[in-house]
Amino acid sequence: MVIDVLGNLALGFGEALTPANLLYCLVGSLVGTLVGVLPGLGPLAAIAMLLPLTFSLPPIGAFIMLSGIYYGAQYGGSIAAILVNIPGESSTVVTCLDGHPMALQGRGGAALSISAIGSFVAGSIVTLLIATMATSISSIALGFGPPEYFSLLLLGLIGSVLLASGSVLNAIAMICLGLLLSMVGMDPVSGAGRMTFGIPEFSAGVGLIPLTMGLFGVSEVLYNLSRKRNPDLLSYGGFRNIWPTRQELRSSFAPILRGTGLGALLGILPGGGATLSSFVAYGVEKKLSKEPERFGNGAIEGVASPEAANNAGAQASFIPMLTLGIPANAVMALMIGALSMHGIQTGPQIINEQPKLFWALVASMWIGNLMLLFINLPLVGIWVRLLKFPYHFLFPMILTFSCIGVYGAEMSTFDVFVMLAFGVLGFIIKKLDGEPAPLVLAFIVGPMIEASFRRSMIFSRGDMTIFIERPISAGLLIATAALVIMLVMPKIRSYRREVFVADENE
Repeated sequence: MVIDVLGNLALGFGEALTPANLLYCLVGSLVGTLVGVLPGLGPLAAIAMLLPLTFSLPPIGAFIMLSGIYYGAQYGGSIAAILVNIPGESSTVVTCLDGHPMALQGRGGAALSISAIGSFVAGSIVTLLIATMATSISSIALGFGPPEYFSLLLLGLIGSVLLASGSVLNAIAMICLGLLLSMVGMDPVSGAGRMTFGIPEFSAGVGLIPLTMGLFGVSEVLYNLSRKRNPDLLSYGGFRNIWPTRQELRSSFAPILRGTGLGALLGILPGGGATLSSFVAYGVEKKLSKEPERFGNGAIEGVASPEAANNAGAQASFIPMLTLGIPANAVMALMIGALSMHGIQTGPQIINEQPKLFWALVASMWIGNLMLLFINLPLVGIWVRLLKFPYHFLFPMILTFSCIGVYGAEMSTFDVFVMLAFGVLGFIIKKLDGEPAPLVLAFIVGPMIEASFRRSMIFSRGDMTIFIERPISAGLLIATAALVIMLVMPKIRSYRREVFVADENE
C-alpha cells in the first residue's frame, strides 16, 4: 500500500509541479489570502465569483486554484483577526480572542508566526491523511447503492443543521428552500416542467452561478453597505519582531497537534469544516489549561490550536467530497458544482477515472501550504495596507465583476436578473439572522437525493423497507434519527448557542 501511495503521489507531483499548475496554485493561494484578509468576502463569495472564469481553464488547474482559495482564506483571515480584531473569515473569529491581545502587547508578530506555522503543520498532516485514506474510503464506497447514498445524503443534511451556526429553524428553512430550488426545471424521469411558472429560461433549472454569486457576492455588498465598519489599524512591529520565542514554540507544540486532530475529525463531518473546528479546539485548550484565566488575555495556545484546527478542518472536508461525492459544507458543494461543469463526477470512481486530477490536487495542497507559509509572513505589511482600502470602492468592483461573470457564463441577461434577485434574498436572510450556506448545500445535494430515492423505489418496486433492510443504509438512518433527537435536546441547543456566540456577535 505504501508503494502505491508513493507512486500515486509521484504522479500527482509530476502534474502539480508543471509551470501552469504552479501558477494556478499561487494565484489561488494569493486570492485566498486576500479574501481572508478583507472582511465581508470569504471563500464562498470568491469561489462563486470565479466560477465562470474556470470554464476556460483545464479542470486540474481550475480545481487547484479554487482549492487554494479555500484553504488560503483560512491563513488570510488570521491576519485581520490578530492585527485589527476583525475576523476576515468566520473560522478566525476565535483567533481574535487571544491573537488581538497579543498584538496589543507587542507580540502580534509572534501570533502571526504561530498562526502560519500551525496552519502549515495541520495542512501537511491532513494532506497526508487524504493521500493514505482516500483509496480505502473509495473502495468501501464502491459497495454503496442508491439506498445507501440516499441515507448518507440525508444524514449529511441533518448534520449540517446540527453543526451550523444560528437558529436550528433558520437552518432547516434554508435547507427546505434549497431543496425546492433544486427541483425547478424538467423532471428527470417524465420530462415534464416543474415549478417553471411558464418561464422558458427555467426549463433547465436555476443556474448555480447566478444563485451563488447572488447569495454570497451581491448580498455581501448590500449587507456591508447597511452597516458601518471603521477598524482601527495597528502596526505589526516590522519583520524583525515576527518570530516567536522558544517558550512560545514549546507551548504551541501540543495545542497545534490537538487542533490538527480535532480539525481533521470535525472537517469530515457534514456541516463541520473550519469554523466549528476552531471553536471546539479553543474550548478544549481552555479546559486543559492549568491557567484558564490567561485565555482571552493573550495566551499563545489560544491562537495555535484554533488556527491549526481551522486549516485542518478546511482540508479534511475534501475527503468526503472527493471519495463519496458528498459535500461536507457549502464550499465543497460549490467544488462539486465546478467539477460537474467540467463533466467530472465526484465519488468513489474519481480516483480510478481521474487519477491525475485527484493526486495533482493532493500534491498541490502541500505545495500551496508551503507557498502560504512564505506568502503570509513577509507580506504582512501589504495585507495590512489593504485593510485601509475604502470599502465604498471595493463594492462597485464586486458588483461589476459579478454581473460580467454571470453574463459571460451563458451569455444570458436573464441570469443577471436572477443573480440580483438572489442577492436581495441573501440580504434579507442575513438581516433575519439566517445563514444562506445550508441553502446552497441543499441546492446541490437535492438532485442527488432525488435520484437516489427514485432509483431505490424503482429497484424495490415502491417498497420503502429497502432503506432499513440493507445494513449500511439502516445504520446511516439510525445515525440520522440520533441527530434529530439531539437537535431537540435542550443541552445540545444551549451548546450550539455557546459555541457560536462569538460568531453571531460579529
